[in-house]
Order: sequence, then C-alpha cells, then structure tokens
Amino acid sequence: MVSSLALASAIMVSPTAMAQDSADGNGADPSTDRQRSMGVIVVTAQKREQKLQDVPVSITAVRGATLEALQISDLRSIQSYVPNMAVLNSGVNPVVFIRGFGSGPNNVAFDQEVSVYLDGIYGGRGAQFSAPFFDLERMEVLRGPQGALFGRNTAAGAISLISKRPTDTFEGHVSAGYDFERNGYNATGVVSGPVTDTLSMRLAGKITRQDGYIKNLYNGEDDPQLRDTMARLTLRWQPSSDVDVVFKNEYGDHLIEGGVTVSGSLDEDVYDGDFGDERYISDNYAGAGLDEESGIETWNSAINADIGIGEHTLTLISGYSHFETTRFTAYDEVAPDGTVPANGGNARFGNGFPEDFDQWSVEARVASPLGQFLEYIVGVYYDTSDYHLHQDSYYRDVFTLTGHQSTDFFQDSSSWSAYGQGTFNFSPELKLITGLRYSQTDKDAEFSQYTVSGSPLNPIGPGTSGSLSENYLDPSATVQYDITPDTMVYATAARGSKSGGFVSNTYNVAPDGFKFAPERSTNYELGLKSTFGDGLASVNLAIFRMDFEDLQQSAYDPDRRTFFTRNAAEARSEGVELEVELLPTDNLTLNANVAYLDAKFRDYPGAPCLTAETLAECDSSDANSLAAHNIAGTPLLFAPKWSGNIGFHHQMDVQQFRLTTSANAQFRSKYFVADGYSPVWGVQDGWTKIDARVELATQDDRWSVALVGRNLTDEHTRGASLRFPGSITDTTRTLNWMDEYRSVSLVGTRRF
Repeated sequence: MVSSLALASAIMVSPTAMAQDSADGNGADPSTDRQRSMGVIVVTAQKREQKLQDVPVSITAVRGATLEALQISDLRSIQSYVPNMAVLNSGVNPVVFIRGFGSGPNNVAFDQEVSVYLDGIYGGRGAQFSAPFFDLERMEVLRGPQGALFGRNTAAGAISLISKRPTDTFEGHVSAGYDFERNGYNATGVVSGPVTDTLSMRLAGKITRQDGYIKNLYNGEDDPQLRDTMARLTLRWQPSSDVDVVFKNEYGDHLIEGGVTVSGSLDEDVYDGDFGDERYISDNYAGAGLDEESGIETWNSAINADIGIGEHTLTLISGYSHFETTRFTAYDEVAPDGTVPANGGNARFGNGFPEDFDQWSVEARVASPLGQFLEYIVGVYYDTSDYHLHQDSYYRDVFTLTGHQSTDFFQDSSSWSAYGQGTFNFSPELKLITGLRYSQTDKDAEFSQYTVSGSPLNPIGPGTSGSLSENYLDPSATVQYDITPDTMVYATAARGSKSGGFVSNTYNVAPDGFKFAPERSTNYELGLKSTFGDGLASVNLAIFRMDFEDLQQSAYDPDRRTFFTRNAAEARSEGVELEVELLPTDNLTLNANVAYLDAKFRDYPGAPCLTAETLAECDSSDANSLAAHNIAGTPLLFAPKWSGNIGFHHQMDVQQFRLTTSANAQFRSKYFVADGYSPVWGVQDGWTKIDARVELATQDDRWSVALVGRNLTDEHTRGASLRFPGSITDTTRTLNWMDEYRSVSLVGTRRF
C-alpha cells in the first residue's frame, strides 16, 4: 500500500475542491473560461452566501459538475473525496461517519449523527434522500457539530445538497453513458429556462440500468443490479426584486436487485485481490419466496421563499419528505473454501426490513443586512414525522425449527426549535460569531412481536411502548481574525445534540431496555484558511478535538442473535485536516486532502464482548459479566487514522477542441469494520483507489465525450463484516458487505 500510495502521491490530485465560481446559481463550469486564478467558491454553510475561504468552519465543497464528471450517484461514491468522512455500505440504510462518529446500521430506526439537508429540508434518515445525486449545484460537507444553525441530530456534522435552480435563459443538455464493467447504461436529460417574465422552470430526469460486480453462481447473474429512476421539477417565481420563490418536487425510485454480501473465513486472512468475486444466493430463501433486493421510493417537495423586508431578508422554507423501502436481505451460501452446498443447505435464514416514513417541516428566519457592527440571523423551526418499521425473519431447519416471525415498530415524533447567530465585527480584521439554539423533541413509540407461522425461533415478549420528551441547548462561539485579506485564522467551541430513541428491530425487547438516552457532543477547533499569489494557491487547515457523552451504540451479538443498544459513556476523536490546492500553470490544477484521526472510546461500561476475549474476560450470557465489561481505549469503527486523496486536473486546446484529463488517488489506512473488533476478519486493510477521466469537448462546450474510470486497480474492500450465528450456517464463517469494484464508462453529452 505504501509504495502504490507514494507513486500516486507524486502524480495525482483530487479535482473536487471547487464548488461554484459565482453566486448566480447557474453552476457554470469554470473550465470553459479558464483564468489564472482558482476563482471564488461560494457556499451557504452559515445560511448566507459567503466565500468558502471566509467561512470559519471545516468544510469541503464539491461542485455539481464534478459529481457529474466522475459519475457519482450517491453518498458512498463521494466519501473518498472528503477528508475524515466515511459512508457505510451495510445493505440497509447508508450511514455517514464524520471524524469517526456516526449512527451504526444495527438499529434501523436510529436518527443519524450526520444529517443530510436537501435544499434546506432536514433529513435524519439515510433513506430519505436517495434520489438527489443528479443535477446538483453543489454539495457541502460540514465537519463537527452544527447545532446552532442546523439543529438537532447534527452532533458530528451535516451534509447540505443544493439542487440547480431554473435559469433566466433557455438551456439544456442530454447525457448518456455506458459502463463496460457493469454492462449497463445511464441517461440524464435537463431542460431549463423562462416560462414568463416572472416564472422560470427546470425539469431534470435520470435513469440507470446496470448490472453488478459479484457473480451469483446460482443464476449466473452479476449482483447487485442497479435500477434507478429519478425526476425533479423546479419552478422559480420572481415577481419583483424583493421576492424570490422556488418550488421543487422530486421523485426517486432506487432499486438494487441482488446484494453485496460474500462469505469469508473466521480463521485466516482471505482478502486478497480475488476475494468477493463470487457469491451463491438461491431464490425462495429459507422458504420465504422473496427476491433479494433493496428498494427505496421517495417523494420530496420543498418551497423556499426569500422576501426582502426593508434591508432584512425573510426566508421561509416548508417541506414534505416521504419514503417507502422494500428490503429483503439474503446471505451468501458459499463456504469460505469456495464450496457451494449441493442442496442449498445453508440457505436457512433471511430478513426483511420494509419501512414507511412521512415528514412535514416548516422554518422561518430573518437575516440582517451585512456591513454592520452586529449581523444576525434568527429563526424558528418545526417538524413532525410518522415512521413504521416492519421486520420479517424467515428460517428453515435452524435448531430443527422452521417458521416466520415478525416485529412492528411505530414512532411519532415532533420537534421545534428557536435559534440565533450573531456576528460582532469589532474591526475589519476581528469578529466574534456566537450562536444558540433551543430545541424540544417529543417521541412516542410502540413495539410488538409475534410468530406468524411455524415454530418460534426467537423468544417473544408481550411487546412494549414508550415516550420521551427532551430539550437541548446548543451554543457555539467562534473568534475569527483576518491576518491579511487572504489569510484567516479561527477558534471554535460548539455543542451538538442527538435525540434519544427506541430499539426498533430485535426480538424479546425488555421494557427497561426499550429506550435509550440522547447524546451530546462538544467540538474544539482551530483553523486556518489562506489564499496565496492572487488565487494561485490555497491552504486550509483544521485541528480539532470532539468529545461525545452518552454516545448511542448498537452492536450485534451472534451467539444470542440479538442487538445491544445502549449509551457509551464517553468517546473522543482528535485529528488534523489539511486541504491544499495549487494552480502552477493556467491549465493545471493540483489538489491534496489529507486527514489524521485518532478516535476511541474513553469509557464504555456494559459494552458487548470483543472477539479476542476469553469467557473469563467477558461472557455475553452473563449479565454481571457484561455489566462489568468496559472497552475504554478501543478505536471506533470505520475510523482510519489516515485518509485523503491527491490528484490533478489539466486541460489543453487541440485545434477546435478542448482536451481535459484528471486523475485522483484516494487512500485509507486500516480500520475496523465489525462489531467485536476481530483482529482477523474485523479489520479492513489500508487501500489506495485510483479514479481517472479523459474528456474531449468542443470549445463552445456544445458536445463532449469522456472516458471515466473509478477504482481502476479494482481494489476489493469491505464496508462492514459480521460473524454468522452458528445456528444458521453449516460452516463457521463471516458475512462481508463489499464496496464497489472497478467501473469504466464512456459518456457523451450534448448541450443546447
């Protein structure tokens, strides 16, 4: 890994740093009019349009044009381009980790520690925004708690997605690509322009039909097969210079047929270059008669209105978010030695986790004019949601038992908050930014469980219910000092909160273990943002320490076939994030992002047993042994010490054409990917993955053809692993969720 990383470091950089070069919202690609400057990057991380280099927050902004160029279609695909960010590919909802902290997948109803916002609408669940990754203006990743301006459940960070708005002039494009590795295609179409003098419209759609990268020996197909359909209609009404109203309605149908799990050994390291090439998943799994798939259907609507009231701006945001999921998880039946069972005897167990969710929200805020001693934003927010999770467990010949058991989890939730942020400009160089948010959250939940047919496998309790009412006060303070007009330093202290909740998807839930407490985070950060040589170079640096109290944890115990959900007392992550961008010539851009992270539990009494521990050290069947068990000092999952990417972006004129080449090397040091922290199968070795792109386009950008490669060295890495319970497998083994393998696409675009 070291030698390949050194070679890649010498020649490659990330092309992702730039977000948008003006505040006009049209998302023009700056490469069409290259100047000897990296341009001005505008973001809205603090609810105002600001230059990225003026925002005292550790933030990475990625242009929508970059997402399209690299064929990035979801959060998992972008994670390697953002320092200290990881997205778990667990086969359930995608889970985002920032600086080592994220809400694991084992409790499906968890609110997320890293919330996603789509055009200002809060999304606390991974399935809410499965469709937005096309026709985006930009994506902003804010590291550290964002409680003051963004609110609850941003204890570790926030991700803001901004879709493109309608344009004042007519424009559009069609784009189609074919992936040679996946034997499939995707196509995108966009039309935008004025309808009347005051009304403009943007219509965008995308479809994807691709095969997967793991051969299913049962039917000869390549899993997982991607079937996506997305559409977005946006209307913008501007009756006067003081009124700007944007309405958006978006539909997404995200379907993955098949899965990404493969079997592995408990005893030896088998994760070489060929690991994960094959799996064996039969139909009618455990007698369920269901296909292995993961489907999410979403509707998202939003109204954003900016109204000028004198020198102030009133912003109103209202949104509706709905999703339904259809999930059935099957398990690879191949033994670690590659043996396929002749009679499908290992096909003993399957799980389904369909969900149904509705959320309504409204927000109002007022922003003062700029250029005063005190600049402020004040606002109020309210949301309410209904959530239902149904679980089906199908089993055949497990302890000689065959049957079907189910659980149902219902939750009603509401939250309101009032917030404000003030900027005190003591001088042109020195400012103090203070923020405060008060939040109130109420939840009611019911849980029931029953045996549908056959013999019961899991103990069935009487069911339970619970409620909670919580309030949080999240303050923040930042001192910012401009050493020069192009160099700024800042120091921040901020608090964040994540609401408590309930256990949603296990059996025999005891009433006293149904509810878990909220968690709190505190972040201390020192930062530097600087630009040199009239825009020829930029260096951004953040040094941080983030502490969590009552960190919510959910882990799987395969021996008892149950989940532990509880609060760990304390955890801490410390580290450094460095982002560098250089423009050595008019046509060449170099980028490098490097992050160091040290993330560990400081105190975790009652933690599940570790794989390497003996029964004398920890006995999962003994309540007293578990209560006395503490794994303080253990690293957090999915938290490599080193991560980052390096690359280049170059363009040159070739007669009447423009040739653009770019490449990127992403790297991670080793990290744990499994509950129990097995030193053999629970560790993902460090890796380096290389992306590259070559594009030939006309000078007026009317059409272009690009060859895009991702993970060109075809590294096989795992997103997560677990040990199979001995009762549902003939051969002792692990189950591994694989990240995406190599992808090579040819993409053509025609603009009009």
